[in-house]
Amino acid sequence: MLRKGVDMNARARCLMVALLALCCAMSAANAEDGYDLWLRYRPLAPTAQRQLQADITGIVATTQPSPLMQSALAELARGIGGLSGKTPPRTQALRDGSLVIGTAASTPAIAALQLPLKDLGDEGYLLRSVRQQGRRITVVAANSDRGVLYGSFALLAQLQGGGRIDTLDISSAPRVQLRMLNHWDNLDGRVERGYAGASLWDWWRLPDVTDPRYRDYARANASLGINATVVNNVNAVAVILRPDYIAKVKALADVFRPYGIRLFLAVRFSSPLELGGLKSADPLDPAVRAWWRAKADEIYAAIPDFGGFLVKANSEGQPGPADYGRTHADGANTLADALRPHGGVVLWRAFVYSEKDVQDRAMQAYQQLKGLDGKFAENVVLQVKNGPVDFQPREPFHPLFGAMPKTALGMEFQITKEYLGFSTHLAYLGTLYEEVLRADTYSNGAGSTVAHVVDGSLGRPGITAMAGVANTGRDRNWSGSQFDQANWYAFGRLAWNPQAAARDIAADWARLTFGTDARLVEDIVGIMMRSREAVVNYMTPLGLAHLMATGHHYGPGPWVADQSRPEWNPVYYHRADANGIGFDRTATGSNALSQYAAPVAARFADPERTPLEYLLWFHHVSWDHRLSSGRTLWEELAYRYDSGVKSVASMQADWAKLAGRVDTERHAEIAAMLGVQLREARWWRDASLAYWQSVSGRALPPGVAAPAQSLSYYQGLQFPFAPGR
Repeated sequence: MLRKGVDMNARARCLMVALLALCCAMSAANAEDGYDLWLRYRPLAPTAQRQLQADITGIVATTQPSPLMQSALAELARGIGGLSGKTPPRTQALRDGSLVIGTAASTPAIAALQLPLKDLGDEGYLLRSVRQQGRRITVVAANSDRGVLYGSFALLAQLQGGGRIDTLDISSAPRVQLRMLNHWDNLDGRVERGYAGASLWDWWRLPDVTDPRYRDYARANASLGINATVVNNVNAVAVILRPDYIAKVKALADVFRPYGIRLFLAVRFSSPLELGGLKSADPLDPAVRAWWRAKADEIYAAIPDFGGFLVKANSEGQPGPADYGRTHADGANTLADALRPHGGVVLWRAFVYSEKDVQDRAMQAYQQLKGLDGKFAENVVLQVKNGPVDFQPREPFHPLFGAMPKTALGMEFQITKEYLGFSTHLAYLGTLYEEVLRADTYSNGAGSTVAHVVDGSLGRPGITAMAGVANTGRDRNWSGSQFDQANWYAFGRLAWNPQAAARDIAADWARLTFGTDARLVEDIVGIMMRSREAVVNYMTPLGLAHLMATGHHYGPGPWVADQSRPEWNPVYYHRADANGIGFDRTATGSNALSQYAAPVAARFADPERTPLEYLLWFHHVSWDHRLSSGRTLWEELAYRYDSGVKSVASMQADWAKLAGRVDTERHAEIAAMLGVQLREARWWRDASLAYWQSVSGRALPPGVAAPAQSLSYYQGLQFPFAPGR
């Protein structure tokens, strides 16, 4: 009996261990690690599942779907199946609860409805609930299969977010033609300014091996309406144009095509010399022009829908037309001429400045490019960063947006957070994008916002474009942290509609990513909406800029003054001395304000009228100057640093309260990241205040704690292996 009892207990223990292992395996299989992004398609509550099964009983589409339509059908099956627990069948006969997708040309049921599709263009879509012969029908209609794909994703987002479809009446069309990501990925797998692991693209195994993740990348972009991607670094190498690499690029293009994404390449301006064996890369040399035409023909023979070239020239050591005494227009137009027969586009970056130019760096792009207005070919887009320096936590809008009415100007935002704490600091950039897009250039009078410049609504000629420097990598969660996914999402939404509101976008992302509970969404959005301002305050308050340590841009370095080029030194930008701090860009200083329209210049010319957020960008101000806040500049600066740290502590506390309302895995990951951010925010505050004290000679105001370490301690910190170098 004893032996038998022992055996039974042993069996019971084994059974319990097996059940525990099974539960753990199931838990791991269902774990939330962020891979699914905002396309989670988790099962709805049982009542909602039954309702969705009744609302969508089958899918009606053309019997000969294109690759784009196949993508739409596959996504609908995946999404509706995941949400409702039952994948709706494909049918040809209309019945109650049919979901009909297609164009009027391909789908008779849609043609019969005579829907208002005319104004939706090539990529817009319409979602509508209708009744036809007594049947309830849901329609996803468009003028093209690409529009149907975008509409299918929009319908799934509506279902995910808990929206009803029995009263659907939504139409949407993009306001920008090229909505693209710029990847700063190198061919060796490293990503410049990348904080989410190695490059997505395994160039060594391409073209033979295409990772399934490439398709999921394309799906995610298509869900936002992103229709183009540049797969390699703007600091390009000529090798990317070799025949063996064109074959690799073709393999990627083949994966992207069914999701409506055109592939572009960043090219090195000196490629004819380095790759073609020519004696120069002079854009006006007939042999050089012929080389670019032949290379374009070669690429399009392999990739018929190839998008075109992105070029960084005569900037930070990159070769360009100025090497031969030519203009940026000469260089861009030579490449545009090669692409024109194929419908290709040149994106020419306006990020240009020279170590030989002693003028304010913030003015140099305007000085080099303003005089070329109207001289660029019709298939050239001048791609302009949002601000005149370099993706800082806050900058005024770039003056070129109000200065080149005869040139197609595209926006370049940064999604990867090179100067905003990498992937470990929570900083929702939707507010940054919105701030820039809503800024008024006054180029055509009041109301000439940057958004209106970018979307072409001011009558500007040429192609409209918005690019975002991507933050993706091989990390399982794609972007290095869960909340950095929101910046990819926000960029895509604003590229589709630059007039959209950052708060609404944040709410949509939170709803799709964490769940539909209204209180949960509100709490998450509250954290997101104050996050970027917190970063501004503990890094670059009151309009300061470029205070990051040089090279890696990780951590504070306002004291750095030993770089070979003056504009690579933080002291160049803050100009702090015993009397005050800030860069005088008024008529008494560099006069950068003269590059803006008169109403903009007038607003910022007077330090008393300049918003505090931009004060030290435009003015050198005495430490003891009394501000509108009632504090002296020194006091306000110290309080802003302190406020940034307190905001992060508040974000951390608010996130902690969401335990149990957010899945354990992602809640723990974000909590850990916020711990890093709080520690580093304190470091930023303490190191910066220690330095400003050494310059100003002033004591810290009441309530602001003394730095934890000496200034020499902070100055001695080294980070030779910081990511993204």
